[in-house]
Amino acid sequence: MKTMPASLEAEPGIKSFLADCGLPSDDISASHLDNFFFLKDSGQIVGSVGLEICGEFGLLRSLALSESLRRQGIGTQLVEHIEEYARSQNIRSISLLTTTADQFFARIGYQTIARENAPEPVQETTEFQSICPASAICMYKQLQ
Repeated sequence: MKTMPASLEAEPGIKSFLADCGLPSDDISASHLDNFFFLKDSGQIVGSVGLEICGEFGLLRSLALSESLRRQGIGTQLVEHIEEYARSQNIRSISLLTTTADQFFARIGYQTIARENAPEPVQETTEFQSICPASAICMYKQLQ
């Protein structure tokens, strides 16, 4: 499987995949897809990861894998891919919100922080403002 950039044609499939994985996708627009990547297997989307760019800061979004692909290192590879992409876009740090994967992200170098300590431009995103519940864990990783 190869990580591929998202396209407008892939939008319905990506949104459907995210919904199947229990992740929000209502606010994902065409401009977001410029910074999204996905995996396909046998013509089906089986993985995704995105980056919402907020100036020099990034918000990791929509990391998802089909159940059958979990615990094989593929999620880590997707995060490494988005981190490299973020560096190429001169992003200094990545923040994220999670309700289920904090232990996974901690293993790959993300630290739990108070939500109000995330970079201000990240806090202004729809995901921070209204999509993710207040109970979501905020995590952060410095890239540069």
